[in-house]
Amino acid sequence: MIRLSIPLRQALARLSLPVLIAAAFGAMLLGKADALLIERARMALADALSPIWGAVQQPVSAMQDGVREAQALWNMRSENARLIEENERLRRWQATALALEAENALLRRQLAWVPDPAPAFRTARVVADAGGTYARAVLLAAGPQHSIRKGQIALDERGFVGRVTEVGSRSARVLLATDINSRIPVTLEGSRARAIMVGNNAARPRLQHWPEGVTPREGDRVVTSAEAGAFPAGLPVGVVRWSESGAAEVELFAQLDRLDVLRLFDFGLSGILPPEAVARPEPRPGRR
Repeated sequence: MIRLSIPLRQALARLSLPVLIAAAFGAMLLGKADALLIERARMALADALSPIWGAVQQPVSAMQDGVREAQALWNMRSENARLIEENERLRRWQATALALEAENALLRRQLAWVPDPAPAFRTARVVADAGGTYARAVLLAAGPQHSIRKGQIALDERGFVGRVTEVGSRSARVLLATDINSRIPVTLEGSRARAIMVGNNAARPRLQHWPEGVTPREGDRVVTSAEAGAFPAGLPVGVVRWSESGAAEVELFAQLDRLDVLRLFDFGLSGILPPEAVARPEPRPGRR
């Protein structure tokens, strides 16, 4: 161990804060000068740290699973009674669904309907809540040879989560629907009206730009819209909730605070351009 004198240690302690501040300002200026370089450096760091985060996440996930299992056992009696009642209700809905399915199949045969091909998808594990450029984003461990690309749609077992915004060699970053940079075209199933779901870094994104004369109703189901070809139509998003301040918000089906495994779907949409397709602006000619 290297022994330092007391004056030298005091000088290093006084210099550490200014050096860190200068390094932070230097990184900010470098990011303004060349955003692509910073993105590559950030993804390279994420690729290097994703195995470590994955290893750290395993015992944490095991502990969380143990806590959830204990809570489930504690509430088993009330949950069992609720499930019995719900099962009876689902039996009645099953009969209605089977009748509608038979009618739908008959109508499809009469119309010679051709179903859409099933989209390709892959599964990736969430290893960190890594914001980076965004306030609400998660980092996925993708493996050395993956087919993830920007613009793919991320879903959990409940519904829409977000979309892929950055891709590295071993990791990918998903922008969540609650981020302030998120803009999702949606449809209100009750009125079939189109709107935009805007993230606000809170638990519930807000609805904006719905048609004049249409008001979102409390409890209306919200799904994605195929407007502009950026998202497929019909993906479950959430339900409409009105806040105390009178703002229309969306209570998401997905549990963004408990993300563990995500499915990344490739719907083959062209509404989101790859980075190489975006041309850089030409430099302006200097004045003479």
